[in-house]
Amino acid sequence: MRLLRLPGVFRPRSDSWMLARETVAALNGGRGDVLELCTGSGAVALEAAAAGARVTAVDISRRSVATVRLNAALRRLRVDARQGSLFEPVAGERFDVIATNPPYVPAATNDLPARGARRAWDAGRDGRALIDPICDAAPEHLSPGGTLLMIHSSLCGTEETLARLEAGGLAVDVPVRERGPLGPLMLARVEQLEATGALAPGEREEELVIVRGVKPASRG
Repeated sequence: MRLLRLPGVFRPRSDSWMLARETVAALNGGRGDVLELCTGSGAVALEAAAAGARVTAVDISRRSVATVRLNAALRRLRVDARQGSLFEPVAGERFDVIATNPPYVPAATNDLPARGARRAWDAGRDGRALIDPICDAAPEHLSPGGTLLMIHSSLCGTEETLARLEAGGLAVDVPVRERGPLGPLMLARVEQLEATGALAPGEREEELVIVRGVKPASRG
């Protein structure tokens, strides 16, 4: 799928399409309410809308929101794109599927950039500055039986994410794992990653995963 992007909007990569496939597969025959957090270009949101879902896309970047709206209009798809931080624009709402590919690249500081390209990938010293609040808030925004799908790198602690979601009452697993060489963003920070122990000395591979959390269906 070809996407138009405003300047500064992160280009979707292979993990975006991996998440899009899993999101569409999680839909019940294409139906359902889908939320994409940290939508970026809107690649996942647009694929879900094309499959027939009712889709809301959220990003803190105004340019990202404008990019989603532009591509939705060009493809004649309905996507409700909202600007704001994580779940703030959807307070009180619940979804059948929440999909997210949040920033997860470990940075030199815990201070998140307020603007510029690094906002799309910098995520604090351990790469979890957005992962953790998403894990904590996602259960209350899932409908009974709903599914959270989150991409991140094994360098950010897959087991910690699973444990955090499980503590929130979700049944967890990892349906997709793809091991490969470090991407350019991680390669640029190998010294920092080795210093913190995220990478073993000389290691130049990571595992990209999709973590899945499913909320129990309501009883009765």
